[in-house]
Amino acid sequence: MSGRLDGKVVLINGAGSGLGRESALLFAAEGAAVVVTDLIPERVDRVVDEVTAAGGQAVGAKADVREPQDSVDAVALAVDTYGRLDVLMCSAGVPEEGFGTLAFEEISVEGFTSMLATNLTGVFLAARAAVPVMKRQRRGTILAVSSMAGYVAYPGFPGYAAAKHGVNGLVKGMSLSLGGDGIRVNALCPAHGMSANFAMPPDAEVLGKSYEQMQPWDAAATSIPLKLDRPPTLRDNANAALFLVSDESAYISGVCLPATDGGNLARTSIIFPGDLGGDAGVLPPRLAEEISEA
Repeated sequence: MSGRLDGKVVLINGAGSGLGRESALLFAAEGAAVVVTDLIPERVDRVVDEVTAAGGQAVGAKADVREPQDSVDAVALAVDTYGRLDVLMCSAGVPEEGFGTLAFEEISVEGFTSMLATNLTGVFLAARAAVPVMKRQRRGTILAVSSMAGYVAYPGFPGYAAAKHGVNGLVKGMSLSLGGDGIRVNALCPAHGMSANFAMPPDAEVLGKSYEQMQPWDAAATSIPLKLDRPPTLRDNANAALFLVSDESAYISGVCLPATDGGNLARTSIIFPGDLGGDAGVLPPRLAEEISEA
């Protein structure tokens, strides 16, 4: 049975955990040869082992998306190992300094610029490294993992919203600049079903679960308008990513696709605990406890 990515070579940065890891596992299962990079070498090795243990193809390397040469080296690893590069997925990301607990004027210049360096400039650097190879092939796909914060602001995350709005703008601009060379560029903008590891230290255990999976699921209690009998998961977002990097979306470019939105965009924003009378940006106590104990 053929896979949706048979014969494709995919480079995913930030693939040691979260959506990057989930996409690496899914894409490999769909026939892709996967190049895994992450800032944490142990996470790289673990994902490569997971892919190969399941019968897929994968190589990996430590890479910091803030360093231009690391992206160049990652592209070279893909080409040297597999002879080409069909897909770049930019999944590396970091949260706002203080994770929503700081007043705006307390956010440091260093924290703000460091977050931008990963979440926005990192996308530019990775794409800049991949484009020469894709131009020679006259074909390629770039997928940036943005956020629903690229559409609306999250309480306590002003810089993060700025970065993700920037990613969406960069994607639209690149699609115009690169379309003549057969290169598609899109963004995935998840709302829910994202990694609980995002709220944890970089060296924390990889949970492979969404925030919503870290607590008992009650569809009636959630702020998500769509009511289903299970919580949104990382795989829900990875499935959307799979569509955007596959040939099924061959004529989609310059699109920022809301994923796992569940109807939130219809009312223009997401309800957070802080919007209901608590502290803006602070996780619900039960969820914070689940994450701390994991």
